Amino acid sequence: MAIKRTKAEKKIAYDKKLCSLLDEYTKVLIALADNVGSKQLQDIRRGLRGDSVVLMGKNTLIRRCIKVYAEKTGNHTFDPLMDLLVGNVGLIFTKGDLKEVREEVAKYKVGAPARVGLVAPVDVVVPPGNTGLDPSQTSFFQVLNIPTKINKGTVEIITPVELIKKGDKVGSSESALLAKLGIRPFSYGLQVTSVYEDGSVFSPEVLDLSEEDLIEKFATGVSMVASLSLAISYPTLAAVPHMFINGYKNVLAVAVETDYSYPHADKIKEYLKDPSKFAVAAPVAGADSGAAAAPKEEEKAPEPEEESDEEMGFSLFDD
Repeated sequence: MAIKRTKAEKKIAYDKKLCSLLDEYTKVLIALADNVGSKQLQDIRRGLRGDSVVLMGKNTLIRRCIKVYAEKTGNHTFDPLMDLLVGNVGLIFTKGDLKEVREEVAKYKVGAPARVGLVAPVDVVVPPGNTGLDPSQTSFFQVLNIPTKINKGTVEIITPVELIKKGDKVGSSESALLAKLGIRPFSYGLQVTSVYEDGSVFSPEVLDLSEEDLIEKFATGVSMVASLSLAISYPTLAAVPHMFINGYKNVLAVAVETDYSYPHADKIKEYLKDPSKFAVAAPVAGADSGAAAAPKEEEKAPEPEEESDEEMGFSLFDD
């Protein structure tokens, strides 16, 4: 025979369990549990068994336990959780990969009918086709302005109809019609709303970011820092390479316009004086015809010997 515990004993046991979870885990998913039944919650616990624990309870009790835990241990890293305990939420303590745990939780969704007064979480569209209802049921469709026709003694919907919009409350007519059509438009399960890890809280959308996304965002941030630093002439690690390059360009420009010189500037000046010296022979279109004509040209006019770099007194690639 099971021994019934008092409320005080239950609170002590709950506090002990929560404190042990806070000691053992550093990652927590905060999940909204609206319209989640006990059987569905058992299935979720069974699916996460091994590296995750689902804890439900009153928000005030969880806040008090976290506060007492922080006072006893001096560990205040879990304090941000208290601000997230709003509404019907539960805590999923885990040692696994946060993204994989969220995906596992999302598998356990159960279809639900559109009950009167519920706020629609999604748009509800009634598809066209034969409903299987007899013509006496056309009044439901007429009230909701759904175009129908009688086909072979049954009511047939002609075009798809957006019956309920997301965020609207379900009315009695919509609920009755969907029930008659056997449509269960809504699905409910634990919905992860926030993620906690080592004292930091962030949105679950962050878990969808790949390494490529992070690299792209980081590169964009570095580019913005470099642009701002260059605009205000403030040196940063992102801007310093550009500052050195811009400074070198300025020095080179001064050297070209004045008598000041240095080895690299000499090359630029030489190029500006006679660019033909640095021209590279481009391939001639029609390789076959060019190849055939080349020997004849060589016979007619042999090329004069070019002066060597040693005779000119400098090398093109001298520093």
